[in-house]
Amino acid sequence: MAIPSISGYPLSKAIPENRVNWSVDPQRAVLLIHDMQQYFLNFYDVESELIQTLTRNIQTIKQTCIDAGIPVVYTAQPGDQKQEDRALLTDFWGPGLKADDSITRIFPALAPTEQDIVYTKWRYSAFQRTPLKAMMDETGRDQLIIVGIYAHIGCLQTAAEAFMTDIQAFMVSDAVADFSESDHEMALNYVAGRCGYVLDKQQLLSQVESADELAAGDYSIPQSQQHLTQQLAALLEVPVDEMTPDDSLLDFGLDSVRMMSLVGDWQQAGLDVSFMELAAKPSLQDWWQLIEKKLT
Repeated sequence: MAIPSISGYPLSKAIPENRVNWSVDPQRAVLLIHDMQQYFLNFYDVESELIQTLTRNIQTIKQTCIDAGIPVVYTAQPGDQKQEDRALLTDFWGPGLKADDSITRIFPALAPTEQDIVYTKWRYSAFQRTPLKAMMDETGRDQLIIVGIYAHIGCLQTAAEAFMTDIQAFMVSDAVADFSESDHEMALNYVAGRCGYVLDKQQLLSQVESADELAAGDYSIPQSQQHLTQQLAALLEVPVDEMTPDDSLLDFGLDSVRMMSLVGDWQQAGLDVSFMELAAKPSLQDWWQLIEKKLT
């Protein structure tokens, strides 16, 4: 059975509820551009709004990752795979790609550069029979940002295997595409509920850019609770996923000196907040409620 012809559908702006509170750290992350080959894109109308939006979003994400020092990895399946290599994939999808550069190539608008890594892909998961895990171990990286196609097949299986090898997977909701809107949503729901973290392009860009600001010691006015969490985690030298919304920040090591420094940065940036207001209720949730009111 071959891949069916795929109709366009709108990329949903809805993000499923995540079970975890992870945040992308440029020092820990790798960007995976998954199977964006001409062969797979040809099952869509490549001029459709779906593919045009997908391509633009991946281009933007890739450039942001490059600017932040995040390595970029591509996967691409080879043409004319031997039966012993393709194995059970043939039962589900037929013989696969021909050895023709016009279809095995990465979609030209997303073509890799000499600085990017390209791994030959043999199975649904990008970890199977590739050096991806070894590369991440060697470079001390344990986060994987996933974009590309197809969301409910290779992207999902890669996220699941990442989870099983203690790698945090981030699936970008409007930078993956699928056979249908329902398949797309199923993939997002599975990742958010069972093996990773789902966010959209803008949330990803904000997390990466915020992390860069914090690395430079720039504590701007937080624009979301996630942004505030990142700032406090950086200030207190605590992993983001250990920051809990209701516990006292004093238990995480916040003292009056660091609180005054943070208040000073926020006041200088234009936020009307005082040391006493924050000291009265020193929890992440209470601080965000206070800041959010002052931003409106």
